[in-house]
Amino acid sequence: MKKISELFHVMAGSKLDFGKMTAIKGGTAFVSRTSQNNGIVGFVEPVEGAKKFDKDSITVTLGGTYVLSSFVQPVDFYTAQNVAVLIPKTEMTLPQKLFYCRCISMNRYRYSAFGREANRTLKDILVPNIADLPEFVASLPSMDFCQMEKPFESSSLELNTNAWEKFKYEDVFEIKKGYYNKKPESITAGNVKFLGATEKNNGVTQLLSIDDISLFDKTGTMKYDDLDKKIFPGNSIAVTNDGSVGYAYYQDEDYTCSHSVTPLYLKNYTLNKYIAMFLITLIETEKFRWSYGRKWRPKRMPDSIIKLPVVSKGVPDFEFMERYIKSLPYSSAI
Repeated sequence: MKKISELFHVMAGSKLDFGKMTAIKGGTAFVSRTSQNNGIVGFVEPVEGAKKFDKDSITVTLGGTYVLSSFVQPVDFYTAQNVAVLIPKTEMTLPQKLFYCRCISMNRYRYSAFGREANRTLKDILVPNIADLPEFVASLPSMDFCQMEKPFESSSLELNTNAWEKFKYEDVFEIKKGYYNKKPESITAGNVKFLGATEKNNGVTQLLSIDDISLFDKTGTMKYDDLDKKIFPGNSIAVTNDGSVGYAYYQDEDYTCSHSVTPLYLKNYTLNKYIAMFLITLIETEKFRWSYGRKWRPKRMPDSIIKLPVVSKGVPDFEFMERYIKSLPYSSAI
């Protein structure tokens, strides 16, 4: 492990006040203490004498509610007070920088808003040495933000939700029940994803082997059972129905899951990752309706309502959903 200061130059930000600046279209990005929109709250006129930082640097919030929110910035920027800027001492790829952002933000539990802030201690937080990063980080393509920002296709589409229709979930999806009540023991290394009731990591809480999945039944007892009951085919959307209720994740590979996850399969159309991204956004807008006390179990989901664009009355326009996602910035990186 290394201190952040051993891997990065830790610099104080611009210390500007966004409320006293002039916002303009096409101006310089302004990074504040927020966890949304990559930390960018607006774009402002140039400020004479103020420190402007180069794109591809990392910003870290040092205080407030979202302490240690960390982002790689895609454009040159100014910052508010209590925002630090990290510049790598050695060359790093974008995936490596993003991994370090995640490592930094995972230390948030050590701090509190307006109590113990990170102004003095950020430089001493321990993170993995660059030589010790997981293999998957090195295997990710090292594209820059300009490449990532490009849409998959250049068409420009607008959403007219007034023309959308309401559908029952059972009319759009084949709804399945998850299997495990208890996560099986992990005896051997595996690569099958186990999904649980979480809002993080695309729902994945562990990787298991087929042997481990086969060996344990739904109560956690060591007993072989039919794998067809436990393994769910990929190209589906998994929705949490308990705990962190209403989160949805696209799964491209086969997986297993707890009974707190409901696998959804598209009816009468072939799902893909672009259609899934469109549907997931709509599914998650409804999560306010559910809570730990009001679970979204499969028996309730069939009569739940989702509003969708249509080709004609009663026929969802899945082609439009795909084209819309492909028209968005960064869709080429999906």
